[in-house]
Amino acid sequence: MAERRFSEDELIAQIFAPLAADGAFGLRDDAALLPLGGAREIVVTTDALVSGVHFFPDDPPGLVAKKALRVNLSDLAAKAAEPLGFLLTLALPPDWTNDWARSFAAGLAEDARAFACPLFGGDTTATPGPLTISITAFGRAARFVSRSGARPGDRIFVSGTIGDAALGLGVARGEAFAARLGEAARAQLVERYRLPQPRLPLVAALRDHASAAMDVSDGLAGDLAKLLRASGVSARVELAKVPLSEAARAAITLESALFDRAVTGGDDYEILCCVAPEACPAIAQAAREVGVALTEIGAVVAGAEPPQFLNSSGTIINFSRLSFSHF
Repeated sequence: MAERRFSEDELIAQIFAPLAADGAFGLRDDAALLPLGGAREIVVTTDALVSGVHFFPDDPPGLVAKKALRVNLSDLAAKAAEPLGFLLTLALPPDWTNDWARSFAAGLAEDARAFACPLFGGDTTATPGPLTISITAFGRAARFVSRSGARPGDRIFVSGTIGDAALGLGVARGEAFAARLGEAARAQLVERYRLPQPRLPLVAALRDHASAAMDVSDGLAGDLAKLLRASGVSARVELAKVPLSEAARAAITLESALFDRAVTGGDDYEILCCVAPEACPAIAQAAREVGVALTEIGAVVAGAEPPQFLNSSGTIINFSRLSFSHF
């Protein structure tokens, strides 16, 4: 019988983590620290986007470029790091065109200026397979906020709204519920899938008040479980408090099962953070001042078991899966 393939987490933990440097935190975090010394720490993160996996082949190239940069900026934001710049690697399939490259570069340039994150360099290559984009982003942090600092009693917060991107992917795929949604709701959900909003305005608030943080890329439920494992704690989450957009609520009203997808689906790129009780008023005020919604959804508790997700009646809800996984 063939050996079972590793899961994504097993692949990282068993194969690649033994190679990691001290500043890589055993590859259990969103980013690493470069050991340069000084009052501010240099943070590095990387993400790859593959056509047909992370975006549709016919998505506008400028939006694809922006998403590729923004998912990395989201990781920097979760570590309380301000962007410094990035490296770009492009593996181009045989059907690429000059017009595609120009449009891609125009979108990338627009976001590089908007987020003060210039291009440092990179590499281009040909591939017979799908278009693949990899960005490595660098940031500067006065205090690196890891996944491993959560403590019992901390409150759990999440920025923005949850589930829009996962539902937007369903709309883009033409799933049945999409035809019953209003045009504005469909457009809003698809935009959240195509164009995440990195929560860089929260950098100072996280630096000053968060005990642990990460961005929500693979699903709120699963990413919270990862953060809790890194911190050696558990949690109780009130699902009724999970923030949903009006468009997401409209979709869930049509199909109640879509709520599970909203909580476990990927591509939100919101910030999930833990905050000591005494710091909660301050981080809430800091978030208001920069215009980013921050919602308390639960609390960290002692223990090593997975987080408990409770419905409005206090009943524990078990999801068929906690998050998206590539393997």
